[in-house]
Amino acid sequence: MIGKLSGIVDWKGDGLVILDVRGVGYEVMVSDRTLAALPPPGQAAALYTEMVVREDLLQLIGFPSLLDREWHRLLTTVQGVGAKAALAILGTLGAEGVARAIALGDARSIQAAPGVGPKIAQRVTMELKSKAPMLMAQGGRMASVADIGEGLVEPVPAAPPTPRKAKAPPAPDPAAMASSDALSALTNLGYAQGDAAAAVAQAAGEGAATDAPTLIRAALKLLQPKS
Repeated sequence: MIGKLSGIVDWKGDGLVILDVRGVGYEVMVSDRTLAALPPPGQAAALYTEMVVREDLLQLIGFPSLLDREWHRLLTTVQGVGAKAALAILGTLGAEGVARAIALGDARSIQAAPGVGPKIAQRVTMELKSKAPMLMAQGGRMASVADIGEGLVEPVPAAPPTPRKAKAPPAPDPAAMASSDALSALTNLGYAQGDAAAAVAQAAGEGAATDAPTLIRAALKLLQPKS
């Protein structure tokens, strides 16, 4: 199983990119969002990957982060949502947007993805409502983008190479970390995962906070019983 590719962008097309990994070109299907974020041909890039295997198809799908890949896997567990539809949903909303839409039961946002009808959108929000909070809680730890590093293609050195400092790992996504920490705190306070996830998603969607403490306070206000 190929879990990640690091190489040089050789070509970018409609929903596809070819990554040259030490002379081998891998054709990877990506969302429009991922394609736009990739550098131009000739530059280094990396993608986490998932392989779709069918009788008539062998296709790699690329994602900018492990979180995107896990959301794609979760989306494809819904009946009627194939790899292409799941990629379209992620490409339209992004991982955070998908999490928010499911937590809030917002089928209309899911339906905004190309090729996703109202029945499928409703099924996604209904079937994944109980599963989404678990992935949201892990989100901050998986939201780092795939490392785009130097030295992916090694030229033959004319002289002994100069030792290079170890590269720092990609920084976690602050918004995903804040939502993850807020959800964990609320569930530790005794709130049900589904209720806590919906409150965090609503607070984050309203731009209430970019840090966990403020997000927790905003979510707690939403969770207070209505008089």
